[in-house]
Amino acid sequence: MTSALKQAADEFLVRYGGDVFPNLFTSAKGTIVTDSDGRDYLDFTSGQMCATIGHNHPAIVAAVERAGKKAFHLFSGMIPEVVAELAQVLATDWLPGDIRRSIFINTGSEATEVALRMAKMYTGGYEVLVLGGSWHGITGGAAAVSMASDRKGYGVPPPGVFVIPEPNAYRPYIAKGSEDESALANLELALKMFDMQSSGRGAAIIAEPVISAGGVLVPPKAFMKALRKAADERGMLLIFDEAQTAFGRIGKKTGSEYFGVVPDIMTMSKTLGGGLPLAAVSTTEAIESKLHDDHFTYYTSHVSDPLLAEVGLAVLRVITEEKLVARANEMGAYLRGRFEGLQQKYEQIGDIRGMGLLLGVELVSDRNSRRPAHQLGGLTTKKCFEYGLSMNIRRRPERGSVWRIAPPLTVSTEEIDHAVEILDRALRESLDELSRNPAA
Repeated sequence: MTSALKQAADEFLVRYGGDVFPNLFTSAKGTIVTDSDGRDYLDFTSGQMCATIGHNHPAIVAAVERAGKKAFHLFSGMIPEVVAELAQVLATDWLPGDIRRSIFINTGSEATEVALRMAKMYTGGYEVLVLGGSWHGITGGAAAVSMASDRKGYGVPPPGVFVIPEPNAYRPYIAKGSEDESALANLELALKMFDMQSSGRGAAIIAEPVISAGGVLVPPKAFMKALRKAADERGMLLIFDEAQTAFGRIGKKTGSEYFGVVPDIMTMSKTLGGGLPLAAVSTTEAIESKLHDDHFTYYTSHVSDPLLAEVGLAVLRVITEEKLVARANEMGAYLRGRFEGLQQKYEQIGDIRGMGLLLGVELVSDRNSRRPAHQLGGLTTKKCFEYGLSMNIRRRPERGSVWRIAPPLTVSTEEIDHAVEILDRALRESLDELSRNPAA
């Protein structure tokens, strides 16, 4: 059966890009995913940063069962009780500042579309500033403001998108004094360029609190505060894409809390659904009121789904009851310490960065040149999978080669130790292999 299904996958599925593994998978539990051959792998991507509380947490399974006894789906105009409850929990326990009104949809891409539609309608503008290295989704508008993926072959994007080169302390675009000074000089130049080109129809600045796909970059707090000021001065809204940073992964409730900056609109997805397709867009009472008066519409067949709201509530309860925000700091510090031990062994580990349990390890040919070790990054990632560890490598010619490590917040020290042993072995063997065959 397994070989027949593998043949079916090869024959009937559209190849959608990205890292597609050579085997099929059957199940997942906690930090472990299992393939068709019965082999287990440590998943240090959390299912692409979605399974925050681990795969198939019992609370999520119970939530799906509860929804099955009540309703999986309703007509979009029928607001389920559980959706109202989820909106209340978000507003009272998780959202920053005066952000309190939410709409619930399915994916991060869709959340970006909602946020951009809100900002454009509220301001009457259409111009959007976005950080380099960002990832906000793959649908039309979301892809136009995503700078971490190949943009060739998809036609002309919507007009009005301007890029702010991302603040990267390890590879600064403008090397000027401290990390804060370099980042602010970089932003000042980007804003001058925008102001020279703008038609005066600014709508939004959109940013990830941690630029994840762009190499797990944590901007200085001064930079994020300057983004807030830049948006206010230009009559634009500030959007935080917290798909990966909300609900504890970085050791804070949100990236907004860490930076001390409250956006006008916040998008959340991956970490809210715990592996199911749930996303939210939240904004202030004042913005929502004006949008409503102006007849804002985002009315899909799967807005306010009761099944997903039931799951979202379960995820937030588990994070609170199991104190997973604090645990992200504790286990993140332990994981970072293990990486620092590897860094002492290997000249090729140039930088370790990130927050909580969202960490990046940049590989270089040597620390003096900081030349990206793309070949080494690809080979180590392949070997890690062969030895039972699944994790990301972010490789872009202009940005370096970065392992992105993001296990579930429920990960144990034993699982971290095992993962680091695999990374150590993969790195050692890859370096040996490349030294013997540099052209490999």
